Amino acid sequence: MLVAQLTHVPMADRQAMREGPRDSATHMRHAAAIPALGEIEIGGRTPRDGAGASLTVMAWNVERLRHVDAIAATIAGQAPDVVLLTEVDKGMARSGNGHPLSRLADRLGHAFAYGVEFVELGIGNDSEQTATGGAENKEGFHGNAVTSAVPLERPFLIRLDAAGGWFRPERGQPRIGGRMAIGGQVLLGGRRVTVVSVHLENRTDPAGRADQTRHLLEAIDKYDAHAPVLIGGDFNTLTAGHEERHDDPAAWRARIAAEPGRLIDVERHEPLFQVLADHGYRWRDANTLDRPTQRRAAGDPTPIGRIDWFFTRGLAAGAAATLPALLPDGGPSADHDALIVTVRVE
Repeated sequence: MLVAQLTHVPMADRQAMREGPRDSATHMRHAAAIPALGEIEIGGRTPRDGAGASLTVMAWNVERLRHVDAIAATIAGQAPDVVLLTEVDKGMARSGNGHPLSRLADRLGHAFAYGVEFVELGIGNDSEQTATGGAENKEGFHGNAVTSAVPLERPFLIRLDAAGGWFRPERGQPRIGGRMAIGGQVLLGGRRVTVVSVHLENRTDPAGRADQTRHLLEAIDKYDAHAPVLIGGDFNTLTAGHEERHDDPAAWRARIAAEPGRLIDVERHEPLFQVLADHGYRWRDANTLDRPTQRRAAGDPTPIGRIDWFFTRGLAAGAAATLPALLPDGGPSADHDALIVTVRVE
């Protein structure tokens, strides 16, 4: 459902969800009762009726969109037609309890479509809980978005995960919802082209990400099997499961040291690439394959890799680049760098 504003989830309801049973069946009941999980918020305005012969697209995991001014400046410097965003807050204490996406769209002169990945029942991860000093979330929405300088037609939302793993107490970050994708269609040279912003799960293994990818591609084909497609976002191609990477961090670092190219040359470790190839998608011309996309603060020893991607079908891609996510002082504006590519209909 398209709405001008997502349906509010009262703070008392969110608190009751957080303090009540935290099992899968309860999660499913809560999720079914939250209208915002099925809504797409539409806002902003587009300055142009359509793209010309080419379409320039950015994809960026903006890490809550806390540094909206710096991120807006980076995007505006590239003047993309479409921006595919992941990890976008609305009404979250950790990002100022505002609507940073609306601010970003205003700065860019774009329209936007926003969908909720999670209703956050808490403040966020461990560092965010400390930084917010006990402030409460006004809305608790966290999701993905598309902004566009040209009209975005037939917006859609695809839910990729209903298991409710993040609702369980052991995750330490209680949430209702699951990974999702949001998209629509834009006119490129008179053709409708499907554009999709997606975020796959990090707390799973490569087989789990392949399953989410398969579900995504099947849903896109049901939406429009004939239109050219550009998918961009955070695929979390981390080459191993969460437990393997985190249960023994020293052993994982040693494994990376013994195979130093593993986190960049990820295809052989992540079966989602074969799933995409089997559905006719390509990626080599749309990405800078030798560059990591994760960004860390100076001095952080955590290994970084390439986890953000573009995939195309029926489109010729070129001018691919990975852009640094930097604040004016040189610190990171997000923990992912941005991707950009230009496509044309084949």
